[in-house]
Amino acid sequence: MSVRTPDPYPGWLSDEDLFEARGRLPMVYVEAVPVRLDPLGYVNEVGTLLQGDADGNMVRYLVSGRVLYRETIRAALLRHMEKDLGPLAFPQLPISPVPFTVAEYFPAPSQTGFTDDRQHAVSLAYIIPVTGECEPRQDALELTWMTPQEVLSENVQQEFDGGRGNLVRQALAFSGIVL
Repeated sequence: MSVRTPDPYPGWLSDEDLFEARGRLPMVYVEAVPVRLDPLGYVNEVGTLLQGDADGNMVRYLVSGRVLYRETIRAALLRHMEKDLGPLAFPQLPISPVPFTVAEYFPAPSQTGFTDDRQHAVSLAYIIPVTGECEPRQDALELTWMTPQEVLSENVQQEFDGGRGNLVRQALAFSGIVL
């Protein structure tokens, strides 16, 4: 049974072609840390997706997904925000497609601290404010909004998979929050 979100563009690569490409090329991804801002523009909540992994463990994830061939970064961000948070999330995309960091994922532990069993991936990471109502994606059990203090707590950080807790820590530091 697959727990992946259904791909709205299923003709892009077959599962076999994607498997072959992942074994030969780094894949390009966008990753977004959804946030809610207070009236002065400070981060007061961070959204994380909770889902079960292949082993049945509960893990926290961020909005993420591949960039399609001939797709702009902005279009990929919008597509994945809508796919993972619903069409009424109303993400506020950045004026410039400059990420707060670039995360490099490897199939085995490496010096980057980011892992993805399936592939070598390069992920452009963004902080994206949302103003609307969010409904978690089909394979997520829930979308949880937490204060920066809560999401940086040791218990929550341990729930992230593949180094994504560190990515949240970097996002908050970029936003001026260091705990």
